Amino acid sequence: MRRNAAARTAFGPMVLAAVEHHEPSHRRLVDDDLAGSFLPATLRALVAVTRIGVIRRAVSAASQRSGPGLWAGIACRKHYIDERLSDPLNEVDAVVVLGAGLDTRACRIARHSELPVYELDQPVMIEHKEALLRRVLGATPASVQLIPVDFETDDLMAALENRGYRRGDRTFFIWEGVTQYLSPEAVRATLAQTSSAAPGSRLVFTYIRQDFIDGENRYGSDALYRRFRQRAQVWKSGLVREAVGDLLAESGWRLVEQAGPSYFRDTYIRPTGRTLSASPIEWTALAER
Repeated sequence: MRRNAAARTAFGPMVLAAVEHHEPSHRRLVDDDLAGSFLPATLRALVAVTRIGVIRRAVSAASQRSGPGLWAGIACRKHYIDERLSDPLNEVDAVVVLGAGLDTRACRIARHSELPVYELDQPVMIEHKEALLRRVLGATPASVQLIPVDFETDDLMAALENRGYRRGDRTFFIWEGVTQYLSPEAVRATLAQTSSAAPGSRLVFTYIRQDFIDGENRYGSDALYRRFRQRAQVWKSGLVREAVGDLLAESGWRLVEQAGPSYFRDTYIRPTGRTLSASPIEWTALAER
């Protein structure tokens, strides 16, 4: 994973979730009690010291300096996805996590349900996740399938079917923090492939604004732009917020809602009493079939 720039970025969001878990329950932006255990030993040690409030605030402030609003934005998008997935009116037969990284949702679901969860990611990430689950849980939960794929070239639905997925299942697709690492062609291909899922399926995904990718508006996040667009060109794709509905319609999806900084502020941040703001460069969209 050391040579894979995209795979290395899987650690950051989980460090954030683990640090947030040390906040008092009424001040947490996201609640994930497994996040810390999914980290390597050095990062677990870092997270452990954030039990001390002043250190916790210093870690959050450092993140704020490198990417204004990034800390709250990532935490809130996780909260948003967890809420939509656990909505009691949301009846699904399977969950598919596209670009799962170190995500803990499959294991959290497996605690109380046999709902099948399929995690797709790069082979190097899947290999790491398998070893991680052996360390943390003793084995991969029976209801969870880990599937190595190349999002740029593979038939994702065929890979799912080879591991027991049924296209007739109402599916909740989660595509979090991934689209910017793919080519525009792979983003459209993924939307087209997932649209073959059964009516009643849902798709929640995040994206980076196209004007940030193009460098037209950096939203005060120059360091972030240099890191992901100038040094290594890790971020390859963005979307225009006003055009997301049309893009989804091309593949048979219907846009339900989009959540950005003002929604996160009013819905998740203000109730905690914390003086944070979410970054305007990333948005979260919910679609259905």
